[in-house]
Amino acid sequence: MMLNEVIGSVRIGRAEACSVRESGSWGMRYPPMTGSGFHMVLRGSAWLITADNPPRELAAGDVVLTPFGAQHGLSYMPASLDDLPPAVMKEDLANPDPVDVEFLCGAYWLGHGRVHRFLRSLPDVIAVSPDYEGDSQLRLLAELFDAHLSDTGPGAGVTRPALLDLVLTHVLRQWLVQNRAADLLDISDPAISTALRDLHAAPHRRWTVQQLSETAGMSRTAFTKRFSALVGQPPMAYLTGWRLTYAARLLRETDAPLAAIAHQVGYSTEFAFGAAFRREYGISPGRFRQSAS
Repeated sequence: MMLNEVIGSVRIGRAEACSVRESGSWGMRYPPMTGSGFHMVLRGSAWLITADNPPRELAAGDVVLTPFGAQHGLSYMPASLDDLPPAVMKEDLANPDPVDVEFLCGAYWLGHGRVHRFLRSLPDVIAVSPDYEGDSQLRLLAELFDAHLSDTGPGAGVTRPALLDLVLTHVLRQWLVQNRAADLLDISDPAISTALRDLHAAPHRRWTVQQLSETAGMSRTAFTKRFSALVGQPPMAYLTGWRLTYAARLLRETDAPLAAIAHQVGYSTEFAFGAAFRREYGISPGRFRQSAS
């Protein structure tokens, strides 16, 4: 499993971002959502509030990641989650006056489909104190993100999701390294890695389990068993999910005709593609595309 696959799966959602500047007594509760998001403390300090763990103090540079949109809160002091008012994502209305705390918020809202199974396997809320010396790019990304929040010029709709992708990628990497869990995201088995690489590179091919097992140099039975154990799904179920995730991204990010997308992801007809897409996302490809505009 590759990190770009995980990030690509959330990018089919609607990207939103804002900056928050607060002083005095403040607090906000972020209700559950279908999607993934993060907060990055730029200046000052705050307390992370969750339902199941004691409040945790956050310092400048710390990042909070919600891999699958679990409820949580931020506050100027330790508090109960139920006592915090609901937060509202909004465009940056920066106050030029000095403030006690400033943090960035970014999220991908998935109106259809589910959060990637890898993200659902992570803790509800993750707090990371990144190694900015070892990953100086993350600090530069934070500065770029902050600068682009108020940008409404040409290309703004493209740069914001791209920055979200990069921040999520770097924060996930930091957490995996710090928790010695990098192997959760990497398939080290060379045979299964080869099959995955071929599937990702050519989703349009009429793959069969037999073809994949031959590519991996294994018997069909042994390949299916090992693939399912390492990836978490049988080969054909994984292929279907990858095809439809890729199709959803194409619908969001391109103007390609539905028939062309169907062919590009391995469906012989637009009708077959539409039926499979509706089973996965509960909406037709055409309506899915319209919901992004």
